[in-house]
Amino acid sequence: MIQYRKLNIDELGPELFAHFIRRQVVTRCWRKEAGQWVIRNAPFIDDWSAQDYAFLVKCLRHTIAGGGLVYGAFDKGQLKGFVSVEPELFGGDNKYVDLSSIHVSEDMRHHGIGRALFEAAKAWARERGARKLYICAHSAVESQAFYKSMGCVEAAEPEPHHVEKEPYDCQLECRV
Repeated sequence: MIQYRKLNIDELGPELFAHFIRRQVVTRCWRKEAGQWVIRNAPFIDDWSAQDYAFLVKCLRHTIAGGGLVYGAFDKGQLKGFVSVEPELFGGDNKYVDLSSIHVSEDMRHHGIGRALFEAAKAWARERGARKLYICAHSAVESQAFYKSMGCVEAAEPEPHHVEKEPYDCQLECRV
């Protein structure tokens, strides 16, 4: 039975991720070419190093310290999924909040954890007056299929910082 709860800043350390498997084998990605979305072969393996986990911990701590949400899914006491949402509203009338991360451990994908985490992020955003989640999303075909199933569409107001930082990511939004 998966247990879901907010994470606190004191428990955020590399050891929290000891049983978390980030690995994602990517073969095809969405790319925007001449204003049209197309699928291209772009094989690689997305995995995190110890340095990546250390940076993640720093980012998640920053999110909590700033008043944002970090929410986890646990199986037998082990972290198997998490989502983070930044607290600041942006984007004019759209009133976005940034869904800064959502990940499910490779061994627990396709069990509804991602959906539950995404719904928790939407509820948290709605409670804070946001109208939409903004997602700078991995362009892998599988990742985009998940976001589409959650009701995400191309962002009406692409956030320049995200576009510049991750030019191959898809800029999405989802009503909360």
